[in-house]
Amino acid sequence: MILTNASGSSQQSTSSATPAVSEGAGPLPTGINVLPYAVVIFVSAFLLFQIEPILAKIVLPWFGGSAAVWTTCILFFQIILLLGYSYAHLSVRYLSPRWQVCLHVGLLVCSLALLPVIPSPAWKPLGTEEPASRILGLLAATIGLPYLLLSATSPLLQAWYTRRGRGVVPYRLFALSNLGSMLALISYPFLVEPMIATRSQAVVWSVVYGGFVLLCTFVAFVSRAGNEFIQQVAKAGSRPTWKQQSLWLALSACTSTFLLAITNHLTQNVASVPFLWVVPLALYLLSFILCFESGSWYRRTIWLPLSALALGGMAFAMLGDRQVQPIAVSLPLFCGGLFVCCMAMHGELARAKPAPQYLTSFFLMCALGGALGGVFVGLMAPRIFARYTELPIVMVWCASLIYVVLEMDPPARFRASPWNPVWLGSLTGALALAFYLGPAWGPFAPGLRLAVRNFYGALLVRDSGGVRQLTNGIINHGEQILDPARRGEPTTYYGLNSGIGLTLRETDRLRNRRVGVIGLGTGTLATYGRPGDSFRFYEINPPVIQVAKTEFTYLADSKATIDVVLGDARLSLEREPNQNFDVLVVDAFTSDVVPVHLLTREAFTLYFQHLRKSGVLAVHVSNRYLDLAPVVQLAAESMGKHATLIESLGEKNHDTSLADWVLVGPPEFLEAPLIRNAAITINTRPRVRMWTDEFNNIFQVLK
Repeated sequence: MILTNASGSSQQSTSSATPAVSEGAGPLPTGINVLPYAVVIFVSAFLLFQIEPILAKIVLPWFGGSAAVWTTCILFFQIILLLGYSYAHLSVRYLSPRWQVCLHVGLLVCSLALLPVIPSPAWKPLGTEEPASRILGLLAATIGLPYLLLSATSPLLQAWYTRRGRGVVPYRLFALSNLGSMLALISYPFLVEPMIATRSQAVVWSVVYGGFVLLCTFVAFVSRAGNEFIQQVAKAGSRPTWKQQSLWLALSACTSTFLLAITNHLTQNVASVPFLWVVPLALYLLSFILCFESGSWYRRTIWLPLSALALGGMAFAMLGDRQVQPIAVSLPLFCGGLFVCCMAMHGELARAKPAPQYLTSFFLMCALGGALGGVFVGLMAPRIFARYTELPIVMVWCASLIYVVLEMDPPARFRASPWNPVWLGSLTGALALAFYLGPAWGPFAPGLRLAVRNFYGALLVRDSGGVRQLTNGIINHGEQILDPARRGEPTTYYGLNSGIGLTLRETDRLRNRRVGVIGLGTGTLATYGRPGDSFRFYEINPPVIQVAKTEFTYLADSKATIDVVLGDARLSLEREPNQNFDVLVVDAFTSDVVPVHLLTREAFTLYFQHLRKSGVLAVHVSNRYLDLAPVVQLAAESMGKHATLIESLGEKNHDTSLADWVLVGPPEFLEAPLIRNAAITINTRPRVRMWTDEFNNIFQVLK
């Protein structure tokens, strides 16, 4: 991904030609009133990066809380950034100053018709649509034109200022736009998200955008006349070769792919929340700013060896059981690795800048590379890979590019000897990474029966040790014992002594019991079904349904009547008549990702609308990183209900796992001996606030 405001540096020169003005740091350009330009550029950059997490968080519940929502949103923003930069480039190049102003002001006025930027509920999926294309359409209808105009603001206004300033090169305006972007990203998870409700965030953003339109219109009319652009830097330097242009494309595409692959890795295995979206993007942006602001930040002798260490550390952490790392380890390791590798790639990209007259095409190629990286991760990878293979691929790609840039570099000290340790190390490292990661992430892993991936995740079915296992990401989502005499035993988190096992055993006395289950997995809970019972499963991911029916036999062997509903559970329950469940189970984690929208007060209100008065809500809260029991307790108390926690230890002989379940039900159920004897008190967290659709924050429940 190439950042919009990066285009503002297109007047910088690293060629041997002597520029007429200095590139060094200094005060904002003078000669005309710079303040209106500075304010508009700063506000546009801030709005540009603030709206990304706002909209992503609004639409996240509509698509099952999937981590891929953010990846798809970033893909959309990358494409619009590229279009915005292209619009600014073509406008300045082919239109007169007066026509530039008329066109831009006209588009600004038209964009006001889209305010406020709150997605229409009509875009909510029914369950059968392709999610990525629907998200792209939703975002285009909601924010497309405003975002395009914001992305074009920095290069366009810098060109106007340069024209009015008789060729002054506004380097400080470029720095100011970067500052606005960084403040927007950093402020969201720490200030905006905890203090302002989600829909209110969109309304406030829309109001500020309206003010931006007024300011930008004023600056546009001030800039409609003036001297034509005066090129201050001599048009010196050779035209870039196709090899150089290919390198620009490869470096920018590599960093874009790295950003999205790391974000996928974190959000798939921790939580799909704005903090884990924003941190990698902020580090990516910071590396871009440092490398393009000054050549003093990037030193090959420092960053290339560090990138080799970072790639090795991430590769080591991605294999086997080492993938299950505490958040205090995984977050610094992968975010730090991303920053180091982006510094290396962006540093080489900055070194490769051409002569000034070719810098516009340089940034267009970088923008194209960024968009291609987004397309690869957001659209292509889920269709061509059965696993999250893009992260190992981009790691090998990064190591290979280090070799390529050193091979293409003219300084003799890097090419004098084929045994140069940096040159040789980069090639060896690329090959080692490929051999190291290939077997574990390839399609022929031991015992693998099935690997399938789509928007909602990567499913693997394996046979090992007499057990068939379903995993999503790195988390076990169900097992079945292959011995025909034991294949009806409930396993993993659903054993007889687990919270849900005790609940279903306690309700055995009910005739024609109705059980709702949010999250199908392998369908293990169907083994508790008796003649006359009805089990209704809600599942958002179509391949999970297919896997449960073809690779496992829990559904087919159940004595209960089984129904499976395709679609997000909340949206499905909102459309359905009262189901009168005796038990409703919430067990919809994807990998270790928290389905935040299923744990809010509004969700609990919906659940109890579908439960009988004596019904029980069972919520699975097992999680390596988060203590979710207090969240469930607060939601239950807001409904006037009681909650208790049941922790069960795994039993190897019965193939069961450690499991935490919170049961919410009437006092007579919670006081039943089977439940009371296993229950423990939920540890309260004084600082935890009740989660709602408008407010939720994982910082409060980190273990």
